[in-house]
Amino acid sequence: MSQSDGLLPYRDRGFDAAACRAAGTALAERYAAAAPFPHIVIDDLIDPKLLAGLAAHFPDRTGKRFFDRDQERFKYQFAPQDIDHCGLRTLLAELNGAAFLCFLEALTGIEGLVPDPWYLGGGLHETLPGGHLSIHADFNRHPRLKLRRRLNLLIYLNEGWQPEWGGELEMWDHAMRRCEVRVAPLLGRAVVFNTDADSYHGHPDPLRCPPDRSRRSIATYYYTAFPADEAEAPERTTVFRPRPGSGDRPDRRVAIDHFIQDWVPLRLQRYARKLNRFR
Repeated sequence: MSQSDGLLPYRDRGFDAAACRAAGTALAERYAAAAPFPHIVIDDLIDPKLLAGLAAHFPDRTGKRFFDRDQERFKYQFAPQDIDHCGLRTLLAELNGAAFLCFLEALTGIEGLVPDPWYLGGGLHETLPGGHLSIHADFNRHPRLKLRRRLNLLIYLNEGWQPEWGGELEMWDHAMRRCEVRVAPLLGRAVVFNTDADSYHGHPDPLRCPPDRSRRSIATYYYTAFPADEAEAPERTTVFRPRPGSGDRPDRRVAIDHFIQDWVPLRLQRYARKLNRFR
C-alpha cells in the first residue's frame, strides 16, 4: 500500500507507532473535553483515496443473514473470515495492531487496551436503504475474553454521501433527553468514543439513500481488564433506549434479563431466563 495522505501514515508496513502516538497526544485534550461523553470526529484519519479503493472490494452480501428487528434493521456484519480482499483484511488487522493501539491510548488516556481478535460485532458493517440502528449503549463484557469494553472506532466508507440520505451517527445525553452530536457518515471520517453504560449512540432513522447505495463502515472495538473491584460486575448486553416523542421500541426482553440478573436469586435465574426467552 502506498504512502498515506491521512492523519496517520499508512504504508506497506502498516501504521507508524511514533506518528500514531504523536497524533493521539495532540488530540487528547479535545477528546476528553467532548460532550455528551468522551469522543472525537476526525476527517481523513486514513487517506480517503486509499479507503475508496478498498471500499470498491466490499464483500458480497448475497445469501448472508442480516439483522431485521425493531431495534436493528437491514444491517449486515462481515468479520475478516467473510472478506476475500487482502487489503481490507490487512487494514482490519492493523487497526488491531500495536501501533494503532498507541494512537488510541494516547488519544483517550486509557492504558492497557486490548483488541478483539474475534471482531465480536465488528469488522465491516453495511446497512441497506430503510435500515437503521436504534439508540443504545453497548454490551460491557466480552464473552470470550472476559474483558471490559472501553472504546469504539468507526471509519466510514461512503463516497459521495448526500445529506438527504440521512444515516448520521447520533450521540445522546446521559438522560436520553436530547441528541447532542450528529456525524454524517462521509468517506474517510472516523469516530472514536468511550463505551460506558450511558454512552448512548446509533443512527435511528431509516436510511433514505437510493436502492443502489448503502451505509458502509469499518467497526473495531477495544477492551481492558476489569479493575479488581469490578471483576464481578454484572454482565450487560446491548441496551436500546427509545428517543423521547418517537415511535422507537425498547428491547423489553433485555430489560427483563437485566432485572433477573440484579434481583432474582441466583438459584432461580436459569429458570427465569428460560421463561423470558419464550415470551
